[in-house]
Amino acid sequence: MSALTSAAVPRPGAVLADLLPASSSARARVRDVALVVGGAALTGMAAQLAVPIPGSPVPVTGQTFAALLVGAGLGAGRGFLALALYAVAGMAGVPWFAEASAGVGMPSLGYVFGMLLAAAAVGALARRGGDRGALRTAGTMAVGMALTYAVGVPYLAVSTGMSAGEAVAAGLVPFLVGDAVKAALAMGALPTAWKLAGRKG
Repeated sequence: MSALTSAAVPRPGAVLADLLPASSSARARVRDVALVVGGAALTGMAAQLAVPIPGSPVPVTGQTFAALLVGAGLGAGRGFLALALYAVAGMAGVPWFAEASAGVGMPSLGYVFGMLLAAAAVGALARRGGDRGALRTAGTMAVGMALTYAVGVPYLAVSTGMSAGEAVAAGLVPFLVGDAVKAALAMGALPTAWKLAGRKG
């Protein structure tokens, strides 16, 4: 069986990125570096899809959705590294946080930190089959979103002086409908990708 054919066969414990062929350990390392850089870049591009929320310093963006897809597609380790690269580069000045922002002074930075945990958790769940069915994918996305808010909302409160209730009202409630839409998109996209991979195998 060729490396391409064997790599394309979905197997237990695999994530979608594992299906990309790599005929040697050196090529696998190059592949993984490219995936990490690509995952960070995808998150940065998605962050530019931003809609301001009246009364909240945190806009609705595509970066959370991208971060969760990166975690599910790359797995825990590569997903975490991709989001870590995104976070470190953004804090160092690369303008790819929401609305082309950068640096460390934003009240929304806690959400970026939460996405690191979310990508790792979603990647770990995906490796256990958490992205291979619609309901399991919904649960996996819910875990990732919960972790993002678990860091982002308290950070928002501390950085702005908001009370806990105010931070929840400004940094969680306005995003619930959008999160439901993102989960629905993932419920369609990820299981479909596995089905297509199975047909190719």
